[in-house]
Amino acid sequence: MQQLNNLIEFASATLMAEKLADVIEAKLALGLIENGHALLAVSGGSTPKALYQKLSQRDLPWDKVIAVIIDERWVAPQAQGSNEKFIRENLQINRAQNLAVMGLWRDAPDPLAALERAEADLKEVFKPFDAAVLGMGADGHTASWFAHAKGLDKALYGKNLLAAIKAKQSDITGAHVQRMTLSLAALQEAKFSCLLMQGEEKRACYLQARKEGAVEDMPVRALFTALPALWACWTP
Repeated sequence: MQQLNNLIEFASATLMAEKLADVIEAKLALGLIENGHALLAVSGGSTPKALYQKLSQRDLPWDKVIAVIIDERWVAPQAQGSNEKFIRENLQINRAQNLAVMGLWRDAPDPLAALERAEADLKEVFKPFDAAVLGMGADGHTASWFAHAKGLDKALYGKNLLAAIKAKQSDITGAHVQRMTLSLAALQEAKFSCLLMQGEEKRACYLQARKEGAVEDMPVRALFTALPALWACWTP
């Protein structure tokens, strides 16, 4: 493990998953000691899959942990492409079968119609996250903060915990341009946060995002100032 350009570089995906599982386990354990429960923010995507599977094998009182989905495509939890489905299949397993998973999807025609209800549900359990696992797309988005998306201003600068997003369709969004996402306000007080990246394309994108430029062009930039203790983690 080495650190260059504020990027923590791991020799392999396995080493990255093991190290971050250690850190997140410790953060959740501390949250349990301090509050009697712990709150974990989780993203979908292929990169954190190994981390979740390793974390699920850790000996924690998982029935006192809530995993909140960071962002969601507007599809039902049973559908392909659902981040909630992905978390249930890769984290809510092994010793973590009693983990509570809080999804963002509600039975409504679009995220905006469900926003008030989802916000109220999240507020019932919300406190600063004990740990947050974020990813980044090759276009510089994180969560569902897509460049120049409708609703991006609410996600980055609003005071609510959630925002409804309508992204511009691209190869990365696919057909799923309607999203619900945690806001920067919800994530910025996280006690630990990590940004997971894999492959040369993501490394180049991260280094570009670290340069001066508009946040709206590469919304991942919002993390760099709002989450000063962010671990930006990369592996080939």
